[in-house]
Amino acid sequence: MKIVVIGGTGLIGTKLVERLSRQGHAAVPASPGTGVNAVTGEGLAQALAGAEVVVDVANAPSFEDRAVLDFFERSGRNLLAAKAEAGVRHHVALSVVGTDRLLASGYFRAKMAQESLIEAGPIPYTIVRATQFFEFVGGIAQSATEGGTVRLSPALAQPMVSDDVAAALAEVAVADPVNGLIEIAGPEAIRLDDLVRRFLAASGDTRQVVTDPGARYFGVELGERSLIPGAHPRLAATRFADWLGRPRPQA
Repeated sequence: MKIVVIGGTGLIGTKLVERLSRQGHAAVPASPGTGVNAVTGEGLAQALAGAEVVVDVANAPSFEDRAVLDFFERSGRNLLAAKAEAGVRHHVALSVVGTDRLLASGYFRAKMAQESLIEAGPIPYTIVRATQFFEFVGGIAQSATEGGTVRLSPALAQPMVSDDVAAALAEVAVADPVNGLIEIAGPEAIRLDDLVRRFLAASGDTRQVVTDPGARYFGVELGERSLIPGAHPRLAATRFADWLGRPRPQA
């Protein structure tokens, strides 16, 4: 089966292409680096020719409100048109758990716009909402750092490792479209402040985490359950403690 992965040279896309290829599929990485630009439409028709499935894991290069909305709206419309022309039978898109609860953020408004385009489009689809990745916990810490202090909400999180995200997407890609949402998450809920505290300790980082219920998460105030999935998510296997014990490059 030919499966085109939009954003196929990034963190998730690279792992997904490798996994699908090992399973015997013709997995094609599509990104500006391979001559395919979903925002401009460059190379889309050629990349999608003969494809049965498209998996979109691309992310915006800028999180500024206007830029990120423009990215997801333009790429979403171009993809829908190119997929209809190519006869693609399943569109899989990676989104974020809690998107509908975090609309004070321009980024999450843009993700919601992307989801809405897919839902209103003519292509059978599955939207996979994932929780935050272990690999980005360092970025969360950096975004909340003031001097030697990291100020974070005690809201619950349920993060997962990128390998498990790719594994879930590979399963969804070869299954029938659900024409709805699937949530995927890590195996355990951890409070956000404790998550970062454990990460910093394991990294030998001396910054101190301060628990602050009013602290914002990339500009958004969190509720207790803003970042965790609903009642029946698909749970990944890898626990945070096990990942912390591995040698790892940081995203």
